[in-house]
Amino acid sequence: MKKKNPVWGARLKGTRSDIMDRINPSIEIDKRLYVEDIEASVVHCQMLVKQKIISKSEGSKITLGLKKILQEIKKGKMKFNPELEDIHMNIEFRLKQLIGESAGKLHIARSRNDQIATDFKLWIKKSINAIDSNIVQISLTLVKKAEKHVFTVMPGLTHLQNAQPVSFAHHLLSYYEMFKRDRARFSSVKKRLNKNPLGTGALAGTSFPIDRMMTTKKLGFDSPTTNSIDSVSDRDFVIDFLFGCSVCSMHLSRLAEDIIFWSSSLVNFTRLSDNVSTGSSMMPQKRNPDSAELVRGKTGQIFSSLYSILTVMKALPLSYSKDMQEDKKITFETYDNLNLCIETMNEVVKHLQINKKSMENAALIGYTLATDLTEWLVKNLNLSFRDAHSLTGQIVNYAEKNRLSLAEINLSVFRKFHPQITKNIYKVFNLKNSIESKKSFGGTAPQLVKKAIVCAKKELK
Repeated sequence: MKKKNPVWGARLKGTRSDIMDRINPSIEIDKRLYVEDIEASVVHCQMLVKQKIISKSEGSKITLGLKKILQEIKKGKMKFNPELEDIHMNIEFRLKQLIGESAGKLHIARSRNDQIATDFKLWIKKSINAIDSNIVQISLTLVKKAEKHVFTVMPGLTHLQNAQPVSFAHHLLSYYEMFKRDRARFSSVKKRLNKNPLGTGALAGTSFPIDRMMTTKKLGFDSPTTNSIDSVSDRDFVIDFLFGCSVCSMHLSRLAEDIIFWSSSLVNFTRLSDNVSTGSSMMPQKRNPDSAELVRGKTGQIFSSLYSILTVMKALPLSYSKDMQEDKKITFETYDNLNLCIETMNEVVKHLQINKKSMENAALIGYTLATDLTEWLVKNLNLSFRDAHSLTGQIVNYAEKNRLSLAEINLSVFRKFHPQITKNIYKVFNLKNSIESKKSFGGTAPQLVKKAIVCAKKELK
């Protein structure tokens, strides 16, 4: 059945195809913006009153009506009508039901184009605050876990091969650094988007004597946008936000991958608690790291949101096109997924059990102290690094061929490689000595790790 258009009937006299009822409405998605839409509408109304564009009594009726609608929506009492397309028109029509024709004056000097840009910016600002709060929580969890494992030694890997011994706390704090950058990145996004598009109209501005500085101040923006065309067509702030979400989710995925690897029965560095593990429908012995795997999987969804909005925007002519309606769904889903992933990994790390002995045993596999040996040769025999590197390679080949650890090689054998090698060389073959020697700024030495923990705690206050 074809229907009259309830919104645009004055201009569009023909009947509306049923297909438009399926593709055009966005209310089921953008109703999530109701708080921001009403907030911006109240401020816009106050500005119209101040500028004497509408009367005080009209402004009062509009404001009271909007506040009533806010409560109705919060209590689940307002019915949204898909025929009214979006949250903006649904609120405006409900306002008309409540206060009559005065409701129509609220839309003076604005368009849905600048309205949605304003609402969406306000929502993203609040969302960044919520994400930041969650990042702080997982950062605190990592720091607390690190505090307990400053002297726990594990193999540091390159190319997924044992490389050098490191403090487990040092490894955990590497993720703290990632999340610290995520916080800074989101803060930068918030700063860049903090310009107010309200009052730029459909694309050209308005002839009404509005005060954009007033609405800017009241809505918490730093300044008004400076070009009306760009104001309504810009979605850089969405792209920036989704990029920040993508990078953060990538960090979470790397953490998840580490924990999945560590929890493998072949590695046995860690054990996930029961509350974040699952079993097998067939194999009763299984303990699966599904929580971490799901986080790793959701990263793909989050990445796709960034690619989606870039694709939507890549060839849009100025200024506004309805294609941009697609930005809300992917942004809301990304926000929900990212927060869920952060909260999940926080729970995983919080209850993660650490097998110190297994870590320390593994830290000696693969001649991980070879670099320490090289540095000893440089410092004690005055060799160049390249000569010492070559000599160490020969020693490792000998040890590997004879199935010996470096510590098991006899001093007389060492002296065949270089006659000036002394028994002090055996001090090198100690995990504790190895990590304590890495005192360069940013290194894995326990004293540096402790300082890093203190610093992190201060930054998280």
